[in-house]
Amino acid sequence: MNLLWHYKEFDELTSAELYEILSLRVTVFMVEQDCLYNEVDGKDPKCSHLWCTMDGKILAYCRIVPPGVSYEVPSFGRVVSHPEARHLKLGHQLMRNAIEIIQNHFQTSQIKISAQTYLKNFYAQYGFEQTSEEYLEDGLPHMEMLRN
Repeated sequence: MNLLWHYKEFDELTSAELYEILSLRVTVFMVEQDCLYNEVDGKDPKCSHLWCTMDGKILAYCRIVPPGVSYEVPSFGRVVSHPEARHLKLGHQLMRNAIEIIQNHFQTSQIKISAQTYLKNFYAQYGFEQTSEEYLEDGLPHMEMLRN
């Protein structure tokens, strides 16, 4: 298995990379999860982007959100795995890489996220604790979580 990890600022993305990233996000969040929302929300140009490919196909992705964009502390979001690659459990490596990038780039271990409620235990494995009541975001149950 020839997995390659990529990390780029928005302005470094090629048009093909951006197309593939948005395509995967729309496929999972809007089609698979049947959630209509503004996928192109204006945050991507302010963020950096982390993803994994195999044979040129994006299998896992998230965006790294700097402080002041979503929260007062760094965050990550749009965490997604390709439906055909979920058996590879790349979400775990994605989390380790995203946390390491945030710690190194922003010199903090504090990360705040808006997590789909069903993923609470997944994020808890990486030190995230629930800090809000459950709420609906784009029609899906979410909660804020914080890692110190």
